[in-house]
Amino acid sequence: MPNASENTGHRIGFVGTRFAGTDGVSLEAAKWAQVLWHNKHVSYWYGGLLDTNPSVSMQVPHAYFGNPDIQWINERSFGVTTRTPEVTRRIFAIADHLKGTLYEFVRRFDIEILCVQNASCIPMNIPLGVALALFAAESNFPTIAHHHDFYWERDRFAVNSVGDLLRMAFPSTVPSIQHVTINSEAQRALSHRRGVSSVLVPNVLDFQSAPPELDDYNSDFRDQIGIAPDDVLFLQPTRVVPRKGIEHAIALIKALDNPRCKLVISHESGDEGDEYLNALRDLADNQGVDLRLIPNRIGEERGLNAAGEKVYLLADAYLNADFITYPSLYEGFGNALIEAFYYRKPVLVNRYSIFVSDIEPKGFDVITMNGFMTKDVVGKVRKVIEDPAHREAMVERNFALGTRFFSYAVLRRKLRALITNVTGLDDL
Repeated sequence: MPNASENTGHRIGFVGTRFAGTDGVSLEAAKWAQVLWHNKHVSYWYGGLLDTNPSVSMQVPHAYFGNPDIQWINERSFGVTTRTPEVTRRIFAIADHLKGTLYEFVRRFDIEILCVQNASCIPMNIPLGVALALFAAESNFPTIAHHHDFYWERDRFAVNSVGDLLRMAFPSTVPSIQHVTINSEAQRALSHRRGVSSVLVPNVLDFQSAPPELDDYNSDFRDQIGIAPDDVLFLQPTRVVPRKGIEHAIALIKALDNPRCKLVISHESGDEGDEYLNALRDLADNQGVDLRLIPNRIGEERGLNAAGEKVYLLADAYLNADFITYPSLYEGFGNALIEAFYYRKPVLVNRYSIFVSDIEPKGFDVITMNGFMTKDVVGKVRKVIEDPAHREAMVERNFALGTRFFSYAVLRRKLRALITNVTGLDDL
């Protein structure tokens, strides 16, 4: 990779609460940075929690939503309808501090364009959102605001004492900001609620690069998690949270009535507790469904866990899976669905709203359900399992359509327009 000094593109500063790990915002930001780098634009990083290169990064503790001061504010801002003067004072004191660090970030790296990743739409860190709004209003700085989730999409933000700040900063609508949404429903809502237009940029994968293959490391994945070679591995590649609808995956395995069918869940519960997980375990036990939870065997890197067991990439799980279950009740986009297309795996989809509006019309060949399991759905899944030719035609069609609609080439075209709006030059 060339040195930053050899590049002739623009210096773009990514701003967010966190750029670390495998959360959706961090992953999509990294894809944007990769596409920009390949076109000679250099990315710099500002956030509260970072695993980016320190030489191109500025870490500011109060930018992280997990900072104790930010958590103190959140506890007094949501679930209540009034706030005290002290809460207001702290919000603006921290916002003023963060605004100063934004000016410093721009000066330190000579930033030309800011790219705000989700920090101006979902109020995980109210002071940071306020700081960004004030910075944009004062500086008229060219900014691309990439909105993954809006606060009005989340029940936990419905009751709050900060409605004035949400209307001011989540998102700010000053003219120097270009807004980006990830689905058409969010695009329409932003226009209706804030009176501003946005560019729709879907989440993408690098379909132009061939997916990895089974190798010496991952070829024992099934054996390591207790799945026999002739078992049918149904992979649920998500966290264990209620909106993922995993009970439908259990219902599917039960209805197939085949002891070779095993359901494997790749991720843990996250920060929403284990109540749903325990309910799923009880349901699987009662239904006689073989359910395997393997979050301690999936990581960001291959290696060993604390128990000395092999840790695999999520890609390794996809490669070893026979079928993907994705019965979500709601998704902001649906990264796991696009991943299923990329890894050429057949998939069951519950027809969540964004799938219906933005993905299904493209013509993907998937098995769909409408909120409940039917004999017809079970029969279609059984056919996919038992008919290799049918399965092959299905996944090849989906890979081709994924390349057309959700590839890096699509992202490159969208970013070209956004950058050109700032520079006046078609330089991406």
